[in-house]
Amino acid sequence: MNAGRIAPLALYQEVAERLRQRIFAHELPPGTWVDEQALAGQYGISRTPLREALKVLASEGLVTLKPRRGCYVTEISERDLDEIFTVMALLEGQCAADTARKATEADLARLQALHQDLEQAAAKNDIDGFFEANQAFHQEVQLIADNRWLTQAITDLRKVIKLSRHHSLFIDGRIEQSLAEHRILLEALGRRDVAATEQAMREHISSGRRALAKIAARRESAA
Repeated sequence: MNAGRIAPLALYQEVAERLRQRIFAHELPPGTWVDEQALAGQYGISRTPLREALKVLASEGLVTLKPRRGCYVTEISERDLDEIFTVMALLEGQCAADTARKATEADLARLQALHQDLEQAAAKNDIDGFFEANQAFHQEVQLIADNRWLTQAITDLRKVIKLSRHHSLFIDGRIEQSLAEHRILLEALGRRDVAATEQAMREHISSGRRALAKIAARRESAA
């Protein structure tokens, strides 16, 4: 039986990725009404694949579909961030604990190399570089933990966090604090201390939330 040729990436998936990146770049800021007709014209497509793409983004929490009102880029509140980071701390803490149990010496060496990228970016006060190295470090922890359901849940929540208008690394001293937290985490991993590793990761995630809260408080006081 010939199963047929494998189709290329579906059009709606490509559209979803383009819109996803525009949302993350805040070209489509939170609260923005999504003009389906205009977007379909920009991309030279019908509204059918566009609507399928929006359904994908809605399932990820990036857009909100409102009956008879259309589609809007999701606005994320301080309460949302509190709740998301609480769940993130639990999930990433579990990932770190699993990594402490499973990591080989080669795995730990890769994490150490990624940590050196963090150290170098911090020394240059390179926020973008630090952010990328931090993402790579956390992804490596998830890879070593080897639990695809945990990884999927964490990835989905991190997408929603990107809707926040601010980044915790912009607050004074946050890079140094985050780096110190990574050192504690890496040291616990090196000792294969499961409980300490889980706690270090939970504290690292919670610390990021507190930094975002400080930014929000400053914004409100300046308003």
